[in-house]
Amino acid sequence: MTEFNLESLSSIGPKEFAQLVKSTPDSKIGEIMASDSRGKILDEVFNRMPTLFRAEKAGDAQAVIHWIITGPNGASNTYETVIENGACTVTNEPVRDPKLAMTMDAVTFLKVVAGDGNPMMLFMTGKIKAKGDLALAASIAKLFDIPKA
Repeated sequence: MTEFNLESLSSIGPKEFAQLVKSTPDSKIGEIMASDSRGKILDEVFNRMPTLFRAEKAGDAQAVIHWIITGPNGASNTYETVIENGACTVTNEPVRDPKLAMTMDAVTFLKVVAGDGNPMMLFMTGKIKAKGDLALAASIAKLFDIPKA
């Protein structure tokens, strides 16, 4: 198994990524996500979102989602996912008002996008905070081809 780092992440596919997250202890992921690699790893994950988007499941959905990934010392990274006209675009410079804003730490985020955490359970236990359209929050998983670890 590959070690969890920026180099391995850029060279593996979604299924391998899911297995990597599942096999790496949370403490190790947390350590890496508190390092200088954090922004590049988040960029890599978010840049893949449009390729994993399932337009057929979105129908005519129109949504702006802000992902607020908290970090050390009160810092955070915010990414904007826009779903409209059957397409998904992502930017790390949000400019639109979100229909939904979700806040979580980096370890929780990576577990969710790797299919290694139940988003509804993480929400109910307070690990994910959602503000705005909660029905949209509940349906995000079906809009993306989330690998199963």
